[in-house]
Amino acid sequence: MARNPHIAALRRLAAADPALASAIAAVGLPPPRMREPGFASLARIIVGQQVSTASAAALWAKLTGGIDPFTPEGVLARTADELRLLGLSRQKATYTLCLAREIANGRLDLERLHRLGDEAAILELTRIKGLGRWSAEIYLLFALQRTDIWPAGDLALQVGMQRLRGLRKRPDEKRMIRLAESWRPYRGAAAHFLWHYYAKAPFRDQER
Repeated sequence: MARNPHIAALRRLAAADPALASAIAAVGLPPPRMREPGFASLARIIVGQQVSTASAAALWAKLTGGIDPFTPEGVLARTADELRLLGLSRQKATYTLCLAREIANGRLDLERLHRLGDEAAILELTRIKGLGRWSAEIYLLFALQRTDIWPAGDLALQVGMQRLRGLRKRPDEKRMIRLAESWRPYRGAAAHFLWHYYAKAPFRDQER
């Protein structure tokens, strides 16, 4: 079983946050969500943009089944139309080819990201067409296991925070940043838990 690197941090946060402690008692600790750093993980994030988890998994299985091994060179050997036949939209095919080209040409050095601070790494990734801040944050959280990344614009996290704090309305990005301030420097662990809480906790009438 994969070791969950966020357990110790969540226990520290829960000791100082009764609402978080109660939520953990209700739904348990989150399972580990880790991905291997590299091209495939970034491409998978692109594939998963704006679709359900189940749809993203199906698309990814079809794409990697058609390109094996799934490498920048393997992707660049295909045209955008061929990627579309493997399930990608025209836009996602363009973004995936762009990512592969940037890595193959050395303009995006994924090894260098390990040496950069959080904001510098996000800036480096968002230079690439198709990778916005959310995508960069997800990569830093899941692939690089950064401890204080907080994707405040993520809808599921916003709903999870609404449930946790019993808020009448779903908090926007600015409020999410304020609400998570006390969780520094472990906001990444809190994000992992809130995704878990969103999936496991019952819906409430005030959510909208």
